Amino acid sequence: MDGLVAAMTTCPQTPTQSVLDHGRSVLACFRLLLDHLRHGTSVPAWWRVPAWTATPGLLDRVAPPEVMAAYIEFHDCGKVHTRVVDADGRQHFPGHAAASERVWLAVGGDPLAARLMGMDMDFHLLRPEGVDGFAARPEAASLLLASVAEVHSNAAMFGGPDSDSFKMKAKHLDRRGRQVVAAMRRAGAL
Repeated sequence: MDGLVAAMTTCPQTPTQSVLDHGRSVLACFRLLLDHLRHGTSVPAWWRVPAWTATPGLLDRVAPPEVMAAYIEFHDCGKVHTRVVDADGRQHFPGHAAASERVWLAVGGDPLAARLMGMDMDFHLLRPEGVDGFAARPEAASLLLASVAEVHSNAAMFGGPDSDSFKMKAKHLDRRGRQVVAAMRRAGAL
């Protein structure tokens, strides 16, 4: 595990943040979100917490806290092995979610956390025709709430909370999340 942490510390997520720092930032946002949803504590004023996050029963379907913490903190551990820099100097991480699942299992990590890592990009890339299938997954609630945390953690990378890029991400998160929660209700999962 020490070798994985060291590798994640040296792999850049952004020019000012390592992959490990990113995971820890998303985890901090996730914990803020859970406290907000469970106890009504405040979140930063600029956050756009979708109304669907307060759907009764959704929190009950989230993986146990220790699994969520491992998943979120180490969700990009595969980026260490997939990082490529293109001719323009931009970095890309093709297949990093699947690589993260493999890496986490290889270091003896929890299988559910690994499975969540492998699905980490699924909600972000979800198209309308995939909503019912996504909603049927037992991991859907965990992935939904982790995505809310990640979008807020990444706000600076998108240009800040007032940027068009962040607003577009937040709008997509809200719209697709409403669709998934509605599908979960139709299926009797909520």
